[in-house]
Amino acid sequence: MSGLVVVDDEEGVRRSLRKVLEGDGYNVLLAENGEQAIDIVGNNGRAIETVISDYRMPGIDGLETLTAIGRINPEITRIMLTGYATMESAIEAVNEGIDGFLTKPFENNELKAKVREYNLKKRLKQFVSEQILKELQRGGNSIQPRRQIVSVVFSDIRGFTAMAETMDPEALANMLNYRYFTPLDNVIHEFDGTLDKHIGDNIMGVFGAPVAYDNDAERAVLSALRMRDAMRGINGTAGAADRQILVGIGICTGEVMAGIFGSLRKKEYTVLGSVVNIASRLERLAQADQILICEETYRRVRDRIKAEKIAVPAIKGIDRPLNVYSVLGEL
Repeated sequence: MSGLVVVDDEEGVRRSLRKVLEGDGYNVLLAENGEQAIDIVGNNGRAIETVISDYRMPGIDGLETLTAIGRINPEITRIMLTGYATMESAIEAVNEGIDGFLTKPFENNELKAKVREYNLKKRLKQFVSEQILKELQRGGNSIQPRRQIVSVVFSDIRGFTAMAETMDPEALANMLNYRYFTPLDNVIHEFDGTLDKHIGDNIMGVFGAPVAYDNDAERAVLSALRMRDAMRGINGTAGAADRQILVGIGICTGEVMAGIFGSLRKKEYTVLGSVVNIASRLERLAQADQILICEETYRRVRDRIKAEKIAVPAIKGIDRPLNVYSVLGEL
């Protein structure tokens, strides 16, 4: 069963919600205030899928509770329960990334349907990049196929194939999901990049599509520096049983074709063109802990980033010489 926490200072409401939701297959835990709920989530880790919190409670309120829980585990579906629903509180909650609202009094069937709906929407966000979802909700004009200048970021683990052959499946999945994909995906999100896809142990991020800004290349390189710092921190705190995760990163900037591509059975928003190929090639050339960028990226970030030009062998599939720079840090 999936773990669900109900937070409400009224015992009758807590019991009522537990009775309804246990019948829908949830393992329901109860908390009478925000502090208890935060402790439950902190102690139960990945077992909690959903938290439903009353808005007005003694101590920290529901919004503060759900915001704190989101910091502990952003994958948890967070739902606000209130009999005082106002436009002001709704706007504030949406800005904090709350996934949905329930109002008191509630009908049992409607309650179960809403919880399922909010959980489904939360899971869909893991399959569709948040930026793409927002553009679809706005009308989708910016995701129609078009040529666009972007910066593409690729990250990859050095020696992953050999590592995967010697690790059991559960350990490998935990390493990838929680010590690599999650922290680096979060960095791309924090710098307003679009998480394009995972290809094996490869992460592809795009800065400049579907929405372009005037500092896309800068944010791409700054995100790569943050990724490098994040992996250094993770490796520095790794236990004896944990493998060191050594990462190389490549970035290229230029014109691509951006849009939705695919078949009737499977479609995805992505970018196509030589920029993607070069970014991927630079990532493969990068040594552990190294960030390589193309000349166009360097031209756009040289006032913010310290980098040195390096010699690289001819890149397969690229018929022109490339000037490549190794990023050292911020100026």
